[in-house]
Amino acid sequence: MKKLILWDIDGTLIVSHGAGFRAMERALVQRFGRQCDLHQIDWAGRTDSWIAGEVLRVVGLPDTPENIHDYLEAYLETLPLELQAGRPGQLLPGIHELLEIFRHRPDTIQGLLTGNLERGARIKLTHFEVWHYFEFGAYADDSPLRNDLGPHALRRARDKHAVDFKPDQTFIIGDTPHDIECGKVIGARTIAVATGKYSVAELAVHQPTAVFANFADTAAFLRVIDAP
Repeated sequence: MKKLILWDIDGTLIVSHGAGFRAMERALVQRFGRQCDLHQIDWAGRTDSWIAGEVLRVVGLPDTPENIHDYLEAYLETLPLELQAGRPGQLLPGIHELLEIFRHRPDTIQGLLTGNLERGARIKLTHFEVWHYFEFGAYADDSPLRNDLGPHALRRARDKHAVDFKPDQTFIIGDTPHDIECGKVIGARTIAVATGKYSVAELAVHQPTAVFANFADTAAFLRVIDAP
């Protein structure tokens, strides 16, 4: 029976040391001539489309589809520059090893379930040389609400691999309570990791299937995936 592994990106696969954050701020200035301190917005675990609408509301601009589109286009143009210009980011501990393991295991399929736009995900993961591990995903293009993304990921996994993945064979992996919640919405198992904003204790409160400080111990991670 095949297992479906769905990865979050920021704080889970990679850290970019605020490149996306800075790109959002810079894009707002370039497109609308406004400034906003994104620290006042609870953006961790949210989607880019949700964040864009919230930023526009905070600075007093209408969050119309046109404004959100224009803002996000400016963000996507700015993002590669910020990835290059800022403090170098990195893959998080154990990630490359796990991606390689799942790539070669015949019983696992891996994709993305992320708050990034698809183009943003591609820009970030190409920068860190891991985009080729992912054939499909669910993104902020699909919905501004993270809890809506699970069904999109399951549908694309089914279309790509002709497999109906059962909830107890689906794993959603992320670094925020929002990742845990969106996994529970579709009945998936959830694996939380404290390599982002939240500690192990803060994540454990939301009762994921498992929680790790990081994924350096790949054997421990695989035991969760292979547990009955």
